[in-house]
Amino acid sequence: MTKPGLKYFLASALGATFLIGTASAQAETLRLLTWGSYAPEKVIELFEKKYPDIKVQVTFSNNEEMIAKLRATGGAGYDVAQPSHDRISAVQKEYGIYKPMDLSKINTGVMAPNLLDAVKANTTIDGGVYAVPHHWGTSGIMVDKTKAPNAKGWADLCDPQYKGRTSMRLRRTILLGTAFSLGKDPFAAYANLGEYQKILDEVTAKLIACKSNIKAYWNSGDDLSALMLSGEVVVSETWDSTAYKLAGQNSNILYVPPSTGALTWIDTFALPKKGEADAAAYKWINFVLQPEIVTLMSAKSGSMAAVKGAIDLLPDDKKAAAKAAFTDKDLANLKFFANIPPGIEDMEGKALERIKAASN
Repeated sequence: MTKPGLKYFLASALGATFLIGTASAQAETLRLLTWGSYAPEKVIELFEKKYPDIKVQVTFSNNEEMIAKLRATGGAGYDVAQPSHDRISAVQKEYGIYKPMDLSKINTGVMAPNLLDAVKANTTIDGGVYAVPHHWGTSGIMVDKTKAPNAKGWADLCDPQYKGRTSMRLRRTILLGTAFSLGKDPFAAYANLGEYQKILDEVTAKLIACKSNIKAYWNSGDDLSALMLSGEVVVSETWDSTAYKLAGQNSNILYVPPSTGALTWIDTFALPKKGEADAAAYKWINFVLQPEIVTLMSAKSGSMAAVKGAIDLLPDDKKAAAKAAFTDKDLANLKFFANIPPGIEDMEGKALERIKAASN
């Protein structure tokens, strides 16, 4: 016969065990810190269906905000971050907000070798690899071929024949593109801030003189789309993905990789230092690199995944535009963004402010 005290003890123990079992059965949360187009609702739905024990929580961000959020917490609060490949090495060395990745847990065999190698080269620190590629794209120019059939590069944005009919975004990309158009290699000059300042001064003078050519400076893809579709602008700086989208609405609008080389970004997967769901993070990375998921995500982002055969995995309305844009020569001439050393962004910010403040 069981004594009352023992019965109470056993009941309490069983209750505690039940509560522990219930807690362990609760879904794990995977916290993504990512760009607006990299976590479509349909993709999350499919992931959670495959892994019902994981719930995805998304915070949309950009490079600057990702760094700020992870700096503020010492790398806590998120399990996957997606900074661009040139924004990791210097940040990690200064703030230590990421952890090395275990590549054995990632299906790197599906990735395009040149993109994987580029990210590894930019993000390897003391033997540890801190990121792998996810999506990539380029910045170049977009043209209306009926009105600017001979436009081939950054310099055409300032060509007097297109006065009042060009556009650009006042961010660092236009500084770099203009530098290349002037025969400079801004990435090579990163190692010498004095030399880089000389390039910036020359670029700044060029872009100030160019202001009378500009119909408007755009801030978002929507701004740019309106300018191009209305015919107000015939040549503009652009992301390739924006041009692919517009080609579906107006077949005269084309993406043109600049003759000096399209500037190429790669958005990555990285693991914040104090992330708490590494296993779920690796599952997410491998899941979104599957062909059918790549197509879903590219339909949302307009950009290409960093996988083999990515152009063929684009939705049909973007595939033709992407294939028409790049020759083998263009692909061999891509200019990958270089790691940004400390001080560079401050210098570029001052140059952009000078351009913005200058009168036509």
